[in-house]
Amino acid sequence: MTTSPAPSGASEARSEPLALVAAAVTVALWASAFVSIRSAGESYAPGALALGRLLSGSLVLVAILLIRREGLPPRAAWPGIAVSGLLWFGAYAVFLNWGEQLVDAGTASLVVNVAPILMALLASRFLGEGLPPRLLAGMAVSFAGAAIVGISMSGGGGTSLLGVALCLAAAVTYAIGVVAQKPALAHASPLQATTYGCVIGAVACLPFSGQLVEGLAHAPLSATLNMVYLGVFPSALAFTTWAYALKRTTAGKMGATTYAVPAIVVVMSWLLLDEVPGWITLLGGAVCLAGVAVSRSRSRRAAVPGAAVADGKGGAGAGTGAGADVGTGNGASVGAEKV
Repeated sequence: MTTSPAPSGASEARSEPLALVAAAVTVALWASAFVSIRSAGESYAPGALALGRLLSGSLVLVAILLIRREGLPPRAAWPGIAVSGLLWFGAYAVFLNWGEQLVDAGTASLVVNVAPILMALLASRFLGEGLPPRLLAGMAVSFAGAAIVGISMSGGGGTSLLGVALCLAAAVTYAIGVVAQKPALAHASPLQATTYGCVIGAVACLPFSGQLVEGLAHAPLSATLNMVYLGVFPSALAFTTWAYALKRTTAGKMGATTYAVPAIVVVMSWLLLDEVPGWITLLGGAVCLAGVAVSRSRSRRAAVPGAAVADGKGGAGAGTGAGADVGTGNGASVGAEKV
């Protein structure tokens, strides 16, 4: 994996608010996916649910791609798209669906939330993004919050070693897939990267076609509609807004942003499922959000326009030290969840 050139300071300043909005849309939709997975997962096997979700998402994405006439991405983008499609879109979904059937939701959430940390480490090693102190501090705070939420929601259920291993595999494939997608976005549009990644993931899950057909024959309509919802919104739309934001910030920062998901899940479960959270769960959600705020904040030096120029280093200062989470890589990355 190679590093792509960073955008200019003026371009970065203009695109950052839109990237934040895109990231917020992604996080909200991924959080909503937990509610739908709970319904669909009772009627569909893990592989069948992953395949049905990816097929639904692929149909929507391919239709939009044809309408926009974007065509095929450049050859240089294909390695990253292929890796993200196989690992993030495909393997991650199967591992997570399977793992959540063997361990309680709290344990699954806790294990999968190591993904943003792995993402930041991989992005530092392969994309040259660096590990700014504020990013590390924010991720540490958010992970602590995710741990509080996970433990408070565990319900005292048993822990399966296989289930934990599957959730850990989901975290690893998620992190690698996001970091692989980052350099591909230097050559392909967010829509292209998402569409072909989703299609590749669906093709990889075709061995589960028999399970999907059986599920469609016996599952209630509500479960099937939830599966379609997962494909259209948390997959097609959310992965596209994720790629858009990833192209305009760092992978480490985006990974840290996904720590807002547990907090949103708590609120959605409260409003939609009438699951009243305890005060410890609410505290954990607040800690998650506080960590996200810290990880996405800038040092005073990075926030002052022209600070890098004033010390005679030109634009290079944005790529090191405290500002590394702003100007490194190809200027765009998102840490994932995900769902």
